[in-house]
Formats: sequence, structure tokens, C-alpha cells
Amino acid sequence: MMSELRNNAEAARYELDEQGETSWADYRLQGERLYIDHVESPPALRGTGAAGRLMKALAQDARDRGLKITPICGYAAAWLRRSPEFKDLVS
Repeated sequence: MMSELRNNAEAARYELDEQGETSWADYRLQGERLYIDHVESPPALRGTGAAGRLMKALAQDARDRGLKITPICGYAAAWLRRSPEFKDLVS
């Protein structure tokens, strides 16, 4: 069971809970640009696609808010390259 994406603005990170564990993405928001600095899933969720589900939810949130994404994190960059439906968000 997957929870809703949380934008924890105080901690500057997106969070997604699954199986009692939390995956997260640290970000910086500068104007209309969302910099994704780091994406991580706890060991129990690695290999389950949890980080990909987090990326999909945060990319959709960025689109809904009219933001562009600049991935600093290698994982985020690779995920966005593999996700043609969100190509328009990367600049």
C-alpha cells in the first residue's frame, strides 16, 4: 500500500511511505526550478521500485505546479532520461 506524496517543505524534501518505510528526495526550489539534490530509499525498499514511484509522484507534482526540474542526483537524472512523459520538465 502506497501513501500519498508529501512535500515536507520544512525539511525541503518530498517523502513517500511504503511498508512502514519512507523514501525521500531532497530538493531546492529556486523560482520556477526544482533542483533534485538526492533521492534515497531505505534498505528494506531498495530494488522494489520505491524510488521510481517517488520520482514519478514528484515529477507529476512539479508539472502540476508549473515547475521545471534540474536533477543534481544521478539517480534522478537517469530516471528522468528513461521517462519520456516527463521530458518536458527537464531543462
